[in-house]
Amino acid sequence: MIINGNNDTIAAICSGMTSSGISVIRISGDKAFEIADRIFNSVSGKTVGEMRQFSINYGFIADNIDEVLLLKMAAPHSYTKEDVIEIDCHGGIVVTRKILDIILKNGARLAEPGEFTKRAYMNGRIDLSQAEAVIDVINAKSELAAKNSVKQLKGNVKNRISLIRDRILSKTAYIEAALDDPEHISLDGFSDELENEMKSVAVEVKKLIASADDGRLINEGINTCILGLPNAGKSSLLNALLNEERAIVTDIAGTTRDTLKETVVFGDVTLNIIDTAGIRETDNIIEKIGVERAKKEADEADLILYVVDSKNGILEEDKKLLEELKNKKLILIHNKIDLCADDISVYDKSTYDEDKSSADSEIFLSSLTGEGVDELKEAIKDMFYTGAVYSDEDVIITNERHKELLIKASASIENVIAGIENGMSEDFLTIDMMDAYTFLGAITGESVEDDLADRIFSDFCMGK
Repeated sequence: MIINGNNDTIAAICSGMTSSGISVIRISGDKAFEIADRIFNSVSGKTVGEMRQFSINYGFIADNIDEVLLLKMAAPHSYTKEDVIEIDCHGGIVVTRKILDIILKNGARLAEPGEFTKRAYMNGRIDLSQAEAVIDVINAKSELAAKNSVKQLKGNVKNRISLIRDRILSKTAYIEAALDDPEHISLDGFSDELENEMKSVAVEVKKLIASADDGRLINEGINTCILGLPNAGKSSLLNALLNEERAIVTDIAGTTRDTLKETVVFGDVTLNIIDTAGIRETDNIIEKIGVERAKKEADEADLILYVVDSKNGILEEDKKLLEELKNKKLILIHNKIDLCADDISVYDKSTYDEDKSSADSEIFLSSLTGEGVDELKEAIKDMFYTGAVYSDEDVIITNERHKELLIKASASIENVIAGIENGMSEDFLTIDMMDAYTFLGAITGESVEDDLADRIFSDFCMGK
């Protein structure tokens, strides 16, 4: 299959336009070998046609622009299933750009963002879910996100969706055959068999939908809001998690006037942290705006790190805020323990237990010394990443488009089940069955419009 009926040859820099040890330029299409022959002088004297498949060849770009290595990959054994040439040159921006310009002048055109991967999809090497996994691998923020994206790249979403679609199609085909040839194929008693199968399929689809919440956290990170009264040590906590002085810290209450956003990665966990202004009643216009933004960020957060000053304990203002946050995942943090005593065991923790409201966990720490910070990280891991998230067998949905299509497919399957229970004829049931089949097919790209594919691949980088 050729993209848009066009077999032109494309080229792009794959390694980014920055100074580096090496740069990689990729050429893909019917004229890739011809173009390479025009611009590459092999030290061995071989033409590209004479070079072995997957061989790396040493030589120079025309006019001795640079000393390079050239990799040959003949169709269909390449990323795009087309003839592909990759040139490794020195990583200077000027020389890399010059080589690309020579390639373009000799018959290639500049690739559009994501066009190499789009060709891999259009030529049947990968399905759409695998193509989307490519960009997830590139953008992975943690080890777990990268691992899950690689599993999708290998086809775990594709394989699971294909199995579900096959089950739906098998029952649909039987109904259609029975309607076409009622003398030889009977539908007597088939409704019970169909209902059991559709209920089983419904469970599978709902399991995938349920995994999407974990999937979003794996892929995008946990949106985490640090909240509390002024001077509780919120900015100090951010600095302790980042292990650097990122936020301004003073003894003056209200130092933080606006939200500050940072990303922290520890192990499999990615936190998108928002340090907020201390929440209090104020007449200061700027501080008041900061307080309103803090409340908005708290509403949208996956996790609240609520900080109190352990010297003061939980104040009445804290209790009021904690009550408002009772439906959020929340860790109550008693900060500044270094200022209270040399030994944390002197705390009468029972007084805190009476007041900690709906906190999911409670941590005593010092942002200054780092004591308790590791316990906080472990509490976050326990709260969000347990059980099936680490299973190699489970499919975790990380793509919002996939989730939306699964929800639509689930609704169609539920319509089938309701139709069976209400005694609807089989020919009506197949309408919803085929709707579910189509929605699931859109995940893997078997029933997707060209404009949607264009939009998906437009988010890729130029050389991918």
